[in-house]
Amino acid sequence: MKALLTASLALALAGCAGAPKIPPDAPAREAEAPEPSTPRGVFADEGNAPAIGDPLIVDRGDMRLGTTVQYHRIPSPAELHDLTLLPSLTRVVLTLDEWPKDYARLQPLNQMPEGVDLIVVLPGWPYGRAAVDPWNYLSVPMRIVVVVGGPPPSIDAVTALNQMRGLDRVIAQMEEPSRTGFERLQCPLNFRKLIR
Repeated sequence: MKALLTASLALALAGCAGAPKIPPDAPAREAEAPEPSTPRGVFADEGNAPAIGDPLIVDRGDMRLGTTVQYHRIPSPAELHDLTLLPSLTRVVLTLDEWPKDYARLQPLNQMPEGVDLIVVLPGWPYGRAAVDPWNYLSVPMRIVVVVGGPPPSIDAVTALNQMRGLDRVIAQMEEPSRTGFERLQCPLNFRKLIR
């Protein structure tokens, strides 16, 4: 044991002694940037910042300490069951790339854990009543937000949305917000303008 300590001490001293000596008349180098004083991944690692492309749901009236789970697809019944193991699960947000074509794809949502808010974000105007009807067959409470790129292409798209049971609001992402074309819409309308 004593021999091991002596060897370790000798190596440590040899490491210090082997460092190059800087002559006193050598020109001063610019100071290197100091290492961040915070642990990596907490504040200093900007690469760990989450992407804000997903909607962040903030409800001023909801004072619960809760967990939000977000999907870019419809979760399976097994995944929904696994959500019951999460502490303080309050909300599930689905951000879909397209309107599901049939009820069979939506049916797993009937397995949503009880007491959990379901918020669905859908892109664009529905392609007709056939796009809206499957959502009306679900027995789970939900809030549906439809993000559109402008006024409806036809009166049929507005009529279909007006018959959607869980529709909470329509958000029109437009360069110049205008209510023109949305007059028949029977739900709240908001506008969003993206500035990059």
